[in-house]
Amino acid sequence: MPISKTPIPNATPTADPTVTDPGRDRSDPWSVTAVVLAAAAIALCVAAGLAAIAPPRVQVAGLPTAGEFTDLALPAVKAIVDFAAAVTVGWLLAAAWLAPAQRNGFLDVGGYRAIKAASLSATVWAVGSFALIPLILSDTLGRPVNQSLSADWVISGISALNSVRAALIAGIAALLIAILARAVLHPGWAAVLLVLALVALVPQADSGHSASSGDHDVAVDSMIYHLVGISLWVGGLVAFLGLARQRVAHLDVVARRYSSIALVAFIAVAASGFGNAWLRITYLSDLWTTPYGRLVLLKAGLLTVLGIIGYLHRRHTLPAVARGERRPLIRLAVVEVLIMAATIGVASALARTATPPPSGAAPSDLELALGFSLDGPPTPLSLALGWRFDWLLGTASVVAAVLYLIGVRRLRRNGVYWPPGRTAAWLVGCAMLLIATSSGLARYGIAEFSMHMIEHMVLGMVAPILLVLGGPVTLTLRALPAAGRDQVPGLREGIVSAMHSRFVRFVTHPIVVFVLFVVSFYLLYFTPLFEIMITSHVGHVLMSVHFLVVGYLYYWVIIGVDPAPRQLSPFVKLAMLLGALPFHAFFGLALMNSHTAMAADYYTGLGLPWVTDLVAEQRLGGAIAWGATEIPIIIVMIALLSQWARSDEKEARRSDRKGDRGADEELDAYNRMLAQLAERDTPGRS
Repeated sequence: MPISKTPIPNATPTADPTVTDPGRDRSDPWSVTAVVLAAAAIALCVAAGLAAIAPPRVQVAGLPTAGEFTDLALPAVKAIVDFAAAVTVGWLLAAAWLAPAQRNGFLDVGGYRAIKAASLSATVWAVGSFALIPLILSDTLGRPVNQSLSADWVISGISALNSVRAALIAGIAALLIAILARAVLHPGWAAVLLVLALVALVPQADSGHSASSGDHDVAVDSMIYHLVGISLWVGGLVAFLGLARQRVAHLDVVARRYSSIALVAFIAVAASGFGNAWLRITYLSDLWTTPYGRLVLLKAGLLTVLGIIGYLHRRHTLPAVARGERRPLIRLAVVEVLIMAATIGVASALARTATPPPSGAAPSDLELALGFSLDGPPTPLSLALGWRFDWLLGTASVVAAVLYLIGVRRLRRNGVYWPPGRTAAWLVGCAMLLIATSSGLARYGIAEFSMHMIEHMVLGMVAPILLVLGGPVTLTLRALPAAGRDQVPGLREGIVSAMHSRFVRFVTHPIVVFVLFVVSFYLLYFTPLFEIMITSHVGHVLMSVHFLVVGYLYYWVIIGVDPAPRQLSPFVKLAMLLGALPFHAFFGLALMNSHTAMAADYYTGLGLPWVTDLVAEQRLGGAIAWGATEIPIIIVMIALLSQWARSDEKEARRSDRKGDRGADEELDAYNRMLAQLAERDTPGRS
């Protein structure tokens, strides 16, 4: 990672060609710092004020309470943390994508200032997250906050409460971002920190209302969409406002990029907020008869106003930016940021307000643990028809298939041939991902170890093989337009730069990929990590993503259609494939001969009547892991042989063309020699 003390090459401020007056507009008193501080104050006051009006729970006589300080400070600090997290995400987004980089790959002035601002806001995010821990403990234990600062209570809270763990994870991630951002000079590393910031938001979705009732898997998924969407939307707007105030180059490009992201984020926030409220509201009248429902209506009204402002941005201010007028954009954006801050304050109070009482029978222990019920043991019919759509990975599989087909259609319109076999491989791979995450296999995979192992094999071996054979990167690079010599580098250039980055070269190194693919089995299943991950919906999602990503990297290096940063010989690829076999065989045999059940407390708590012996279930999973490697190996061997045959044919054709060119050159030289001899023997010539 480059050191920040190194000067940025050619990073001198450049005049924005879309701005008519390059000087600072002194008639506009609003600076970005003032807007951020005002927005933070609004979020804090709204959260604390609404918390004072809407009590978090029904007070029971005789039970201890945390006190008024905790009741008001907790939502206020939570609002500051949420706003600081969103601003951090926004500044990282600006450095990674919104502000165009220089031609040499380094951050421009706007991106450099954005990454420094991200470091500052991440510091606030980290401090606020650590401050939340004693407040959450005080609220949960019903004791003053000064009694919740002991190390014993903090350690107990980390092990027992999802909300405390979420605050701790967010604080550590924010602290890392605050430190590392000081040394970033390249958009690629800014993108890595952006991913880290978004991942740090995910554990927060598995706490509060989302994790405390039935259908909590859907609630957690929708909350992840909500948190990520609101962070990109709010934080991106703050960063966009900052770039506009700094008069960065190519402000019209920045505006178009943020406008596209904001539209998708608004749709995600609105849809996920509606879905989450739908799960919490029992009757329609709860919207105006309960404090929770009234806060939902207030938040919906604010989102509607923000949607109208977004429409005005796209209709009026963006064309004005293209004409070189930025003042209407700044004024409307300031109002929008302040309203967004009030919305965050409402959301912080809403997360602490008691939900309306449910109707009908209370959910069973199995529904509280899984989010849904299981009617009986797995059968071929229940596995095939018992679908429960995964709103994260299931949606990702559908979107990936649609985008791939759009890319193929664009190539055909341009007259570029794309092999149908690659399209078929990609679509079947997306189908495998959808089946593994949304069919009956996924429902039983979180409750039974043997079904979980089948899901693991599909996500880690079958789906990645088919996806890498689809060649998505090659398709994307051919479908996207290339930026001209004097144009701003676009998405295509960003992908090319990422493919040649040091990070990608490192993670695709044969040794690194081999270690990740093999060692992750043992680290996950033979350590307490498996029990930690399987007991929460977020942990289950992270396991699925890990299987898919590691499997994709491994098979990309071996049989990937997309060119890898490192070119490996066929013998190295074959060695990587065959070298993993003993480790997988030993892993399966170790499970088949195990005598202690993993995550026994979790599986026992589910109380499935048809699972009476956890060790036998685990041994069955080991047998599945031991025997399921044959199908992927056959597919990979066929792909390798086919690629080698095609490479031999190409090499033969290349050699033939080279030989033909050589024979023609020899024949031409011979003819020239004969011509010279004839010329010399002709009478009248010397």
